[in-house]
Amino acid sequence: MSDIFLPGSPPIGLILRRSARARRITLRISQLDGRVTLTIPKRLAAREAVAFAQSKEGWIREHLEARGADICVGLGSELPVGGQMLRVVAGNGRSVQIGADEIAVPGAADRVGARLGAYLKQVARDRLAGACDDYAALLGRSYNRITMRDTRSRWGSCTSDGGLMFSWRLIMAPPEVLDYVAAHEVAHLAEMNHSPAFWAGVERIYGPYKAPRGWLRKEGNQLHRYKF
Repeated sequence: MSDIFLPGSPPIGLILRRSARARRITLRISQLDGRVTLTIPKRLAAREAVAFAQSKEGWIREHLEARGADICVGLGSELPVGGQMLRVVAGNGRSVQIGADEIAVPGAADRVGARLGAYLKQVARDRLAGACDDYAALLGRSYNRITMRDTRSRWGSCTSDGGLMFSWRLIMAPPEVLDYVAAHEVAHLAEMNHSPAFWAGVERIYGPYKAPRGWLRKEGNQLHRYKF
């Protein structure tokens, strides 16, 4: 694997991956972090991969622009909490305070991002635990534990021994989306698959789920742009 750049304004970093199984050049743009990856046959010259990327430059830049740049959270920045955009401002006292259109974070300016991230993780745990308790009671099943992570490939999971895992970034999504993911994973306590019986279970304990599921598919990756 090597890093090269596509010239232009701004230059675009390219990750070059060689694969013995690749028969042609493939290009992928991660919607999570904007990385542009070229997978190429093992013996193909790097200059050919760059030439291929140059031929796709318009497409690459269009997709990167649509994704938007990453956002380093700090004083003055805006981020969604519960689906509502809030501006980060300096706070007083010891605790983070959420207002109608602001979120006040006390402490040193260079620690605002880290402190706000820790706060949101705790709020996410509390909110998801309450939702899982409610849905587990409706399902008639119990879970063993809840774990918060910053996962990139999934919003939640359920293990065979009743362990539930969630991305803490769900606290930034609209409340109905967080609730849907909680119900989805709780429903796996009864059905460890995505069979019709599983989806019937989700609908029984949550209700119609197509709208929040669609929101995650369309908007969910945007939540990974915020860097704490």
